[in-house]
Amino acid sequence: MKKAIYNTLTEAEKVLVNETSREAMTELDEDQLLDLLTRVRRARTKYVKLYRRRASAQVPESGGRGFAHPINQRDRDKAEVFERALARVSRRVQVVAKQAADDLKAERLEAARNVSSSGPDTPGPGAAESNSSKGRATGFTKTTGGLKKDASTRAAGARRQAKRDAR
Repeated sequence: MKKAIYNTLTEAEKVLVNETSREAMTELDEDQLLDLLTRVRRARTKYVKLYRRRASAQVPESGGRGFAHPINQRDRDKAEVFERALARVSRRVQVVAKQAADDLKAERLEAARNVSSSGPDTPGPGAAESNSSKGRATGFTKTTGGLKKDASTRAAGARRQAKRDAR
């Protein structure tokens, strides 16, 4: 960043830009980085708006956009400073979010590996074996859309079979 542009920043803006340095951001967690991202985005938006408003106001006086361009150099430079700061913070947020997602994924996979399965063939830990349930259906009924529809289908099949048997 050019020293001349940095010197035009207010103290609060200098502090904000300094918070986006690599060293300062290494200590921040994801929520703090998102807060910093919001603050930098607001500052960038402020100077972009100022530049656009002042530039559009200068066009009639200057006689064109090209002539009005150099007048708002300071606002344009400040917007650029905050744009670069925003990019730095955004990259850091991306790195930290990816790391958090990977950690969470690893944690979930580890938890899934540690859970013992208590499927239909193997009783869970501490469960008593029951001979009454062996060899019987589980009570699950495959349906195609509802009990009434299934009953209707079975009844229609029974009527067709009865008609054939009566021949």
